[in-house]
Amino acid sequence: MDTIFALASARGKSGVAVFRISGPKAHTVAQALVGELPPLRHASLRAIRRPSGELLDTGLVIVFGAGASFTSEDVVELMVHGSLATITAVEHCLATEHGLRIAEPGEFTRRALENGVLDLTQVEGLSDLLEAETESQRRQALRVLEGVIGELVAGWRDHLVKAAALVEVSIDFVEEDIGDFDTQILAELESVSEQLRREIAGQGGRERVQSGFEIALVGSVNAGKSTLLNALAGREAAITSELAGTTRDVIELRMDIGGFAVTILDTAGLRETEEAIENIGIARGQQRAKAADMRIILCDVPGAAPPVEVMPGDIVLHGKADLYPGIVGGVSGLTGEGIESLLCEISVELAKRVAGDGVTVRRRHMQAMEEAQSALREAIEKIRAGDYIAELVAADIRRALTALDLLIGKVDVEDLLGDIFTSFCIGK
Repeated sequence: MDTIFALASARGKSGVAVFRISGPKAHTVAQALVGELPPLRHASLRAIRRPSGELLDTGLVIVFGAGASFTSEDVVELMVHGSLATITAVEHCLATEHGLRIAEPGEFTRRALENGVLDLTQVEGLSDLLEAETESQRRQALRVLEGVIGELVAGWRDHLVKAAALVEVSIDFVEEDIGDFDTQILAELESVSEQLRREIAGQGGRERVQSGFEIALVGSVNAGKSTLLNALAGREAAITSELAGTTRDVIELRMDIGGFAVTILDTAGLRETEEAIENIGIARGQQRAKAADMRIILCDVPGAAPPVEVMPGDIVLHGKADLYPGIVGGVSGLTGEGIESLLCEISVELAKRVAGDGVTVRRRHMQAMEEAQSALREAIEKIRAGDYIAELVAADIRRALTALDLLIGKVDVEDLLGDIFTSFCIGK
């Protein structure tokens, strides 16, 4: 395997630049650069020189042995001064004078996957961690990176392997009286099927943590939606006017609320109108609001009924609290009244939606689990019907095991890797 290297820190002028080298020649090249290597996993200050002896820089060197590094290969990290000239000189030395290859995007992580250091879900967790914008995304990605999905799948596989073994025994000794294993087989399969059901049921909220929640501002014309959006943005994100129908299209605002990534949608005010373009804007706004995870419904008159049907989790407020001093349940984008309370209420509601013990987070995870659950349901139905063909039940269990192996990347993952690693930087 080639020995690869890359700048692992951000390119550009900085205090420190970190180079990572991985592969069979990593230690040999490092020794040529700095002389005697420091003890494994200990940072040491060294002069870094070209093969000619010319000083390149002075920096820290850390050496990792095979089996005890990120890639499970021999790895060396060089921490040099972060000037553009120093970075260019070190890159030229490693590539031209030592013959190392510049790593492709995500290649270090891919080697960790191929060498069994990480499973596929951990690679995805690392990708999500690198892209995390909010605290909830960081916590969720870190949990996946720690390997909790792999541990969960390992438990499910243990149950299914035990059930498969019992089915195989019944096949091998079909003509002998070895007892009835149906109850034991059913118990194993039903246990996994129920755990899969619970995991699938809670995935929607966890997937939204990664992609972000959508919250629509809904109300009649001049209910204060755009003014509220501007107050949340801290800038003039939407045009506001006393003229009805100012907002024609959906305006989006991305923000962090209580550690959750949220997109606020300002929709066109609801009213009857003969103006064609405004009607299109109202229809689009209603479609987006209906598909949103939550709606903030603003009423324009105290005591008025909400202008749309209230769904569970929606928040209903009076949109111009500044015009009605002392009103309960009001919010004003003009004065800021009620905004902190609104943000707190949103945060609490979103936290409820992601609460639970589930760990899977991606659509791919759900598809694999649904495939496994479908196979298990078929096996369970065959056994419950009685007088089943054991070979067909065994085939169902194998299909479930294959789906779970696909989930953690043990089989048939080559077509997924290209998409996953395109989001990685070269030094990772």
